[in-house]
Amino acid sequence: MIKGNDTDTVFLSKLLLSDSRYTETCKELMAILNKHQIPFYFLSGAKDIWCRDYMPIQVAKDKFVQFRYEPSYLKPYPEHYTDPVFVCSENGIEAEKSNIILDGGNVVSWSDKIIMTDRFFDENPDYSNKAKLVSDLEKQLETEVIIIPQVKMDYTGHADGMVRFVDATTLIGNHRELEYQYWTKKMNVLLEENKLSYIDIPFFEYHLKKHPLNAIGCYVNFLEVSNLIVVPIFEVEGNMDKEIQNIFKKTFPNRIIETINFNEIGYYGGLLNCVTWTVQSDPRFRS
Repeated sequence: MIKGNDTDTVFLSKLLLSDSRYTETCKELMAILNKHQIPFYFLSGAKDIWCRDYMPIQVAKDKFVQFRYEPSYLKPYPEHYTDPVFVCSENGIEAEKSNIILDGGNVVSWSDKIIMTDRFFDENPDYSNKAKLVSDLEKQLETEVIIIPQVKMDYTGHADGMVRFVDATTLIGNHRELEYQYWTKKMNVLLEENKLSYIDIPFFEYHLKKHPLNAIGCYVNFLEVSNLIVVPIFEVEGNMDKEIQNIFKKTFPNRIIETINFNEIGYYGGLLNCVTWTVQSDPRFRS
């Protein structure tokens, strides 16, 4: 079992290294982690690279909750379905089981709260009472749950492609003036209700016929582990890479900021937070 870790650790699917489409980018990420002495391990038994989604949610240092991994967007592609129970068994990970359907990519957490989109309700139609669904989740995760609107054009509906925490009262996320008006209006109300401030960062859409669901242009899907933040950059026409680097250095002045061209993986619809599962030495002491 993953237990008693003294340092924050990153886990990756073995496919990220073995699949030739991703190998070079995986090696670059490994080099960054090695440079900053961040331990990392490869998970066996997975059928795809997006381990954030099917791995358990960490509640405390030695407590993990495994939710049902049954995303609606994956139903047309059963060959990519990963059984999280099998992966945990293969890698010696023990987790409490939950009957709630939830992807890890839709969980953006701080020590005393998590944010997720209302896609959570769509994925749990057996719960007719939304308030009870949220209450049950809060009990299992032992924290407050804040529900924000999903961007309907995003096929996953995940929160980690929209917002992240800077600290307990500040979010960093996609520039509201560039988002859909319905999302911005609802988001502004929720920010006020929950007394959260918001740092707008740019994003852009990159259209490719071969990869219509690519994630290129989404800077908020970064990797955060220990004192290190790894931000995806894209180096394509219309990019805002330099502006983003300046924003992150200003927003996180006491953190180490690294960048990596993540196009090789971004073509397939996900970025750094998607391909990593992080285990914190104790998430309750995050500050």
